[in-house]
Amino acid sequence: MADLKSELHAKLRDSRAVMVAKLDGLDEYDARRPLVASGTNLLGLVKHLIGCEQVYLGTAFDRPTPFVLPWFEDGSVWDGADMWAKADESREYILDLYGQMWAHGDATIEALDLDAPGSVPHWPEERRATTLGVLLIRMVAETAQHAGHADICRELIDGQGPPDAESYGDAAYWTSYVGEIQAAAETFRI
Repeated sequence: MADLKSELHAKLRDSRAVMVAKLDGLDEYDARRPLVASGTNLLGLVKHLIGCEQVYLGTAFDRPTPFVLPWFEDGSVWDGADMWAKADESREYILDLYGQMWAHGDATIEALDLDAPGSVPHWPEERRATTLGVLLIRMVAETAQHAGHADICRELIDGQGPPDAESYGDAAYWTSYVGEIQAAAETFRI
């Protein structure tokens, strides 16, 4: 049986890969454009996770990264600047930072035990003290949640469904399936 830390780390890696894969084949506009009322966009989701990993798998354990994130340095993170890419922040720049954060976060996970103490500086004083285990669970959940958002965003852009969509059926299957769902919903249309 796999140990808990290895299992959590594997789940984090899987969700990170989904985040990056959802950008494959998209032009710059589609990678950046807001797709829902909240402004959620694919490149912004990746940018947000960079900061999460930096804090929860770095700063919290006094393991600073060799770089400072501009949106943390200028405080604009607190105004949502981590949720979208500025015109001068290239996709390559964002993905490179994410790759560096993966390596940094992976090193923290490998170096520390799950019960290693940490402290999240922006949490209320009475809740700052935590452990690697708690923060690793948080990063798995955070990354998986945003990978789900990325699935929906990509589907809104070009109809690309989940990676295992073809294992369920072809385009005709999906048209029929969605039609059944729509028919059920129509019985409640006012």
